[in-house]
Amino acid sequence: MRRLCARLRKGGATAAAVGTLALPIAVGAAFGLPGSDPSVPVAVPTAPPGSAAPASGEMRTLTPAVTGRLDRAVQRVMREAHIPGVTVGLWTPDGGNYVRSFGVADKSDGRRMSPDLYMRIGSETKTFTVTALLQLVDRGKVGLDDPIGKYVAGVPNGHRITLRQLAGMRSGLFNYSEDDGFYKALTSDPQRPFTPRQLLNYAFGHPVKFPPGQRFDYSNTNLVLLGLVIQKASGQPLADFIRGNILVPAGLTHTLFPADAAFPAPHAQGYTNQTASGKVEDAADWNPSWGWAAGAMISDVRDLRVWARTVATGRLPDGGRLISPELQSQRLVTLPTTIPGTGYGLGVFNVQGWIGHNGSLPGYESLTVHLPSARATLVVLLNTDIDHGGQEPSTLVGEAITKIVTPRHIFNLPAQPAAR
Repeated sequence: MRRLCARLRKGGATAAAVGTLALPIAVGAAFGLPGSDPSVPVAVPTAPPGSAAPASGEMRTLTPAVTGRLDRAVQRVMREAHIPGVTVGLWTPDGGNYVRSFGVADKSDGRRMSPDLYMRIGSETKTFTVTALLQLVDRGKVGLDDPIGKYVAGVPNGHRITLRQLAGMRSGLFNYSEDDGFYKALTSDPQRPFTPRQLLNYAFGHPVKFPPGQRFDYSNTNLVLLGLVIQKASGQPLADFIRGNILVPAGLTHTLFPADAAFPAPHAQGYTNQTASGKVEDAADWNPSWGWAAGAMISDVRDLRVWARTVATGRLPDGGRLISPELQSQRLVTLPTTIPGTGYGLGVFNVQGWIGHNGSLPGYESLTVHLPSARATLVVLLNTDIDHGGQEPSTLVGEAITKIVTPRHIFNLPAQPAAR
């Protein structure tokens, strides 16, 4: 029971702590690097489109020998971590790419994993929600330093917690997905729908954990609140605003914010042990409404390739922008987490230079990151969220790949202890 609540909390900032609705894909306790001032931001270096070629040693060329090593590394992790199926996409500035699927999408009939499958992306949803918020800031509809109480009533410390602190995981609000009552409600009926207010009620029944801004603490509650802000300020349902203002302009035709448990075809089945019985079950038909603005979205490897670079650089493939350069710069200013070499900005993390997010919810995990210094993009999609040795399987795959292709920038998110 406690393990699912921890995983549902993941999703973004700390490997076993960053990306999970359950972060990366995720969970977390108190944050702040030893000997560091948690109030001091860390600027994330980015390379604008058209900049000079990557520095020597930043990225290994995808020669046949290198791609063979990647094949073996991914398959080794799959065997060790018992991963049913995985799709990996790696793109480099010299036009090289590595797009492979391994294993099965459905254990019941042996259907093979393939790059065209839709997948649930969990806390990667946070990057879309925060982008929507920043668009409204650009339009003068909201202010990043506005208190959440201006838009949503009944929030503990609502007169002090700012939208910026919510997006940066520094609000101090309890994470609803760690509540025992929520866990029982979800696992007793995984197809049931949850409303945003129901989710907040689980969170608000607990005291705040610390004064706003004091430290980093990953909480899905923050993103549910930002979703409500977007709806109020735009006058549109969150899914409609994201579709019209992000997905359509970015050309993300295989990405959607589902209204219910419907899952477009073709998709992979997803396997989890985050169940009432503790046994492994297929979670493909679980209703993702409990993740809402924090983790309900669906996508595929093609769209996530575009999205990873857009989030990290602020640029669409055609050179356009979804948010202003000023807000893009603010998004990439990170504050320390508990993991050395890892910072969290506004809905994005920076792990050893890789910028983006991961996602995890029952049955699925994802990793979507871009390395500006090498102008490289990595997307990993898996149909399981079952940990191996306390590590998220998406982190294990990401680490194995980056050890080979970017040995100076290894995506390493050490497992963190559950908060409960």
